[in-house]
Amino acid sequence: VGVAGYPEGHIENPDKEADLRYLKLKVDKGADFIVTQLFFDNRFFFDFLKRAKAIGIKVPIIPGIMPITNLKQVMRFTQLCGATIPRALLEWLEEGNTPEEVRRRGIEHAHLQCKELVERGIKALHFYTLNRSRATEEILTRLLGEPEV
Repeated sequence: VGVAGYPEGHIENPDKEADLRYLKLKVDKGADFIVTQLFFDNRFFFDFLKRAKAIGIKVPIIPGIMPITNLKQVMRFTQLCGATIPRALLEWLEEGNTPEEVRRRGIEHAHLQCKELVERGIKALHFYTLNRSRATEEILTRLLGEPEV
């Protein structure tokens, strides 16, 4: 059984520590793993991981990654779920003058994000594809190389 975790806190609960206590209760009741809400700054994830471990959560915590392929869509999505896009990332994406360039930059950011997570010992990743699995394929190819046929 998997449950949701919120590195930046749940949009309906400003108390991050209460969120963690509820998450611990879910784990204590039998959750086998946690998949996080999307985030665009790995510091949120690593802080969440540290705080979760500090209260005794020992199940795997899988980071939720959303490749940015459409800036307007992701802006709406983040407003609905309470995730933030770091100012520097937002400005860099906005500098992309075409939808293709924004997509390229979004995939580049997600690749670097995944690379750091893996390098720091994270064993699994969850991708929010929004029915755009091609971006995820590109990221995985960069991380793992071309699949053997």
